[in-house]
Amino acid sequence: MKALYPGSFDPLTLGHLDLIKRGCSLFGEVVIAVLENPTKSPTFSLESRIAQIKDATKEIRGVEVCSFKGLTVEFAKRKNADLILRGLRAMSDFEYELQIAHTNRTLNQNYETVFLATEAHFSFLSSSVVKEVAAFGGEINHMVPERVATELQQKFK
Repeated sequence: MKALYPGSFDPLTLGHLDLIKRGCSLFGEVVIAVLENPTKSPTFSLESRIAQIKDATKEIRGVEVCSFKGLTVEFAKRKNADLILRGLRAMSDFEYELQIAHTNRTLNQNYETVFLATEAHFSFLSSSVVKEVAAFGGEINHMVPERVATELQQKFK
């Protein structure tokens, strides 16, 4: 099976990476679909985010990294994905993700969204939290892959 894991990944966290590894273990293949969203001002360019993810996942079998814009279900169809993979950290994530999953089902009944709960020690992690800690000079090596930590620290010098 092939899972599509969409997101902005700005930046990729160890929580994301854990979900990717577990998704590959469960489904065999995970397409990491990096959203190109013109309404957002990302910290890292699309190209940088893709490079960071490719670097962090180079040892994981069954991973493909690409960008997309538009509707997730349309991209899932183009990539011949069987399902959409999403992570949940807390109940607040569930409410948002459930709304998106229902929306995707109204757009294309062929796609189910499979939710994986994050490991407890990653449940506090979000890209926003990581960026805030980095901006104030805090330690982020336990939150993100090494390359991401280095690039964030350089960005916020």
